[in-house]
Order: sequence, then structure tokens, then C-alpha cells
Amino acid sequence: MKLPIVAYGDPVLKKVAAEIGPDYPEINALIDDMFETMYHAQGVGLAAPQIGLSIRLFVIDASPFEEDDAQLKDFKKVFINAVITEENGEKWAFNEGCLSIPDIREDVSRSEKLTIKYQDENWTWHEESYHGLAARVIQHEYDHIEGKLLTDRLSPLRKAMLKNRLEAISKGLVKVDYKMKFPAQRKKR
Repeated sequence: MKLPIVAYGDPVLKKVAAEIGPDYPEINALIDDMFETMYHAQGVGLAAPQIGLSIRLFVIDASPFEEDDAQLKDFKKVFINAVITEENGEKWAFNEGCLSIPDIREDVSRSEKLTIKYQDENWTWHEESYHGLAARVIQHEYDHIEGKLLTDRLSPLRKAMLKNRLEAISKGLVKVDYKMKFPAQRKKR
């Protein structure tokens, strides 16, 4: 089932998400719905806060980037209760977008490498290291479960320059090809 994506300005996007356990209701259906929602919106990652759930869960399928980075071939993963234990290497800028902030793309500087500890959809713990685009996609989605958005990584001047566009997104004054929930849009009765 395709779920609505929460737009910029919704408080759920600024909360640090809570850990979950194997008793979380219908987790496999939720994961399937998140992948379906992400694919429909043409994204490469989607975090639970982006669908209004403040839980430490995100999904990634970075295979569209495999031409740029061979390690991303079939790079489809589920991350539950993730914790980045190390970030290192040189910081590098890359133009990022976000399904919760449609029509805005900005250069964001992130560490080249990371080590992350997480559970998969079977609740098995993993500790893995990634670099390059894989690390970047993971860092972007990880930010969501930490209550951060790509706009939080911009300079104050750049964020001020985007203020009107961000407010327009919050009000629903943006065209998207996927279902969204806009926090500043009042429900008509």
C-alpha cells in the first residue's frame, strides 16, 4: 500500500525516533509498504518518520546509483534500530533531495565512510562499514531517525534563501506525483 509522505514542517520530522522490538505490530507489512511508497515516489530511501511514524526504521534501495558506484548493484536493505558508530574520511559535497522536501535539491557535505550497527527485518544484528554513495544514502536516512533534515545541514544563509520555498511546501503549494500530508494545510470539512 502506498502511504502518504509527510512534508517539511511536520513535527514528526524533527523528533529523535524510538527503538522498536520484534513485537512491533505488522512490521513486515510496514516494510513492504515503505518500499512500495519509496518506489512510487522514485526515491532511493525512506525513513519511518517520513510516513509519520517516529520509530527507528528506514529502507534503502540505492541500485539506481549502480552506474556511479558498483557496490550499489542490488543494494536493497532494511535498517531497524540503527546506530552509526563511526564516521570518518574526508567530507564531500553531493546534490541531495528528499521526498519530504520536494523540488529542493542542495549540496550537502557528509563523511566519506561510516560504520553502522543495525537490525535487519529478521531482527538479526549487523555491524557493517560503507563508503561513498552507499554511506551517503545511509547517512541521509539515518538523519531522519535522528530528527534531522538535509536543510539542517545547510548554512544559515542558504536556509534563509530557501525559507519561502520551504513554507510553500509546508502549505502544500507544490506539485508532486505521490501522495503527501502537508502540516500547514487545514482539513476542509
